[in-house]
Amino acid sequence: MNRRLFIALLAGSSAIGGAVRLAAQSKNEVEIMAMKFSFTPETVKVKRGEQVTLLVTSIDRIHGFKMPAFGVRTDIVPGETTRVTITPDKVGQFAFFCDVFCGDGHEDTAGTLVVEG
Repeated sequence: MNRRLFIALLAGSSAIGGAVRLAAQSKNEVEIMAMKFSFTPETVKVKRGEQVTLLVTSIDRIHGFKMPAFGVRTDIVPGETTRVTITPDKVGQFAFFCDVFCGDGHEDTAGTLVVEG
């Protein structure tokens, strides 16, 4: 591939990726990345009564995403974005975690949804 074309494509995809990320943040969407033994970010803050969509991706293997307080359970497949939309109706701290065993350290694959009033 022509070097100039490659650089142009790379720059264009970076600009588009940044614009999509900014758009996602402005529409009350939060990106969460799953990987062996952690979620990033581990803590997600939202407001009670406001709809939020969690865009969950995996960088290494199939993980689960479970948030019992809001009846959420889904698989996270590498290379795909799983959209989880909730409208929290209660204030507090609520656990989310992986429920697909991924080896020693699996129990650390967890996070907290903080719902503020």
